[in-house]
Amino acid sequence: MVLAAVAGYTDLRSRRIPNWLTVPGLIVGIAMNAILLGWGGVKLSIEGAGLGLLLLLPFVALNSLGAGDWKFVGALGAFSGPRLLIDLLFTSVFMAGAMALVLVIYKRRVWQTIRNIGHILASLATFRLPGQHVTLDNPDALKIPKGVAFAFSVILYGVLREFKAVN
Repeated sequence: MVLAAVAGYTDLRSRRIPNWLTVPGLIVGIAMNAILLGWGGVKLSIEGAGLGLLLLLPFVALNSLGAGDWKFVGALGAFSGPRLLIDLLFTSVFMAGAMALVLVIYKRRVWQTIRNIGHILASLATFRLPGQHVTLDNPDALKIPKGVAFAFSVILYGVLREFKAVN
């Protein structure tokens, strides 16, 4: 949870998750699982990190996810293992969607967003690319810090887990 909180904070402030956080996070995740679970823990950590990096690599290649976010998910996978990482990733999709909805409403771009969704759906139906204003490279596009969504997911999981343990 500490790794997630620091990564979420740095992503919110600077829109970056630095290597000085993600690389040691990966190493500490593997080391902690090794200490707690032995060689099985090392295997679990490597599987979790590898799965996170593999699943999100296409999004990095499409420029819809930053490399810092990608490495952060790899470090989370080293702590959590593959099963929990999948749950965290699904939760973060919903968190990111909620954040995007709030941002669209806050920036008063609801109608523009609906029009863009219409352009995308029309492009899919006609097998054509949408216009330049709907691409990920549009500098005017609203972007959410995905590391914050990942961090919220981890912290929510940790709080719920502790709450469940107490009750």
